[in-house]
Amino acid sequence: MKKIYFLVVLLLLFSLVLGACAPSAPAETTEPAEEAAPAEEEAAPAEEEAAPAEEDAAPGDYSAPEPAFDPVPLEEGAQAICGALGFSGEAAKIAYMPPATEFNYYQAIGAGIETLAAELGVETFMLAPQSGSDIEGQMGMIQDVLTQDVDAIILSTHDENAAAPLVAKAVEQGVAVILVNSDIPNFPTPVHGVVGYSQRNGTQAEGEYIIEMFDGEAKVGVLEGLPGYHSTERIGGYLDAFADYPGMEVVATLPTEWNVETGNTAMMDMLQAHPEIEVVITANDYIAIGAALAAEALDREDVAIFGNDGDTTGLEDIAAGRWDATVNTTPYLMGQVALQVTMDCLQGVYPGGWVETPTVIVDASNANEYLCHPENLFPAPSQEYECIE
Repeated sequence: MKKIYFLVVLLLLFSLVLGACAPSAPAETTEPAEEAAPAEEEAAPAEEEAAPAEEDAAPGDYSAPEPAFDPVPLEEGAQAICGALGFSGEAAKIAYMPPATEFNYYQAIGAGIETLAAELGVETFMLAPQSGSDIEGQMGMIQDVLTQDVDAIILSTHDENAAAPLVAKAVEQGVAVILVNSDIPNFPTPVHGVVGYSQRNGTQAEGEYIIEMFDGEAKVGVLEGLPGYHSTERIGGYLDAFADYPGMEVVATLPTEWNVETGNTAMMDMLQAHPEIEVVITANDYIAIGAALAAEALDREDVAIFGNDGDTTGLEDIAAGRWDATVNTTPYLMGQVALQVTMDCLQGVYPGGWVETPTVIVDASNANEYLCHPENLFPAPSQEYECIE
């Protein structure tokens, strides 16, 4: 009897254990998910850690620094991944490397970088050759910077193909490379980001301004910069605007080295060879400044001259009526945007792409609006301009 009682008790206990181990139907749809969730949560950090090596933040999650526009993706294969940099989060060291120190425009970008760097506690320095035609000198400086343990390079170059192998080396070393004063969608080797205005769209708008000014008929001279992407895009914008107006006839084209001196020489040669020229379009303000000096020396103040940059001296020349108009690309603000994008890249929140900065056509009617805000210019204007409400 005791044996039977013992067996009954044993069977009862066994059934209770089985009942406890077998969940009810609702539990099958909820408890397994709840039990699996911690495993997914535990796996998530590993996925998050691995993600930077494979992709950046989603574009929709990123807002570009004001006054810039949100990024547009680069062409396929042109994007290096910010999330793969492995930035420690400690104080960043960033090199700003423009093509030359001879241009105040690049000094203005540098001033914007420097001002924001002071606010953010970031170490920055500028390194560039004196002349914009010294491509070899800039390449040597990039090589030197890559030995200085920098976290990022903010780069502008007049020769993309010469710089490409060094940019590739920088990216391979884990150095962020952000191009500034550019809109190139497919630099010859991948870069982490591009900051700048739409060069072709800017001068196309100025071309349309010229067409209206001359009722679609004028003899045109062209002063290019050094061969490369920047000159092609800027001059190309004017020519795009002129394409539908046969009366806008290009009669001569000459190269320059982007500076006042060669702009002056080329303008002298062009006007002497083609006195019929009524309009001169240029690739930047320094060429336009030199061209205006040549026109004045030849007593050809009837020639309309157009630039591209928003350089302080250019704006003052336009306000004084020495030449006609420019595409103001607000370089000081561009520098601030470029540094913020660089920091966002180092911190893994920048999704990559091209961040466009704004432009506006400036002529004698609105030059004062910009000259009266010296805090946004470098160097400061030569005199004080009163803001008119």
